[in-house]
Amino acid sequence: MARHDLSEEEFALLQPLLPPERSGRKGKPYRSHHNVLNGIFWILGTGAPWRDLPERYGPWKTVDDRFRRWSKSGLFQKVLNALEARARHAEQIDFEFSAVDGSNVRAHRCAAGALKKGPQPSKASKNRH
Repeated sequence: MARHDLSEEEFALLQPLLPPERSGRKGKPYRSHHNVLNGIFWILGTGAPWRDLPERYGPWKTVDDRFRRWSKSGLFQKVLNALEARARHAEQIDFEFSAVDGSNVRAHRCAAGALKKGPQPSKASKNRH
């Protein structure tokens, strides 16, 4: 099992929330959702391009297509909502802790359009350029 792969227990939590694996159509064998999710998590975890997906996850195009289809349909948000509801019901979410990102970036006042110090070029010299 690779670093980003789901265990059997983790996948068992997700499986009922995913669409059926078999479409009933003839053609190439369907890649399992478990394998495809592992490929998606590998891409998201590494930041690599789709074409660099290791062969153990199947064809990169298959994993990419399913990721795009599921994203467009809102499946990932539905899965997150269901997992959160389950965790709330089991009282596994700690509401006592919260964090706020306090990072900020200072910009120079010129970045906001403020006038620069020192002599300003006249309008006539601006028009010559």
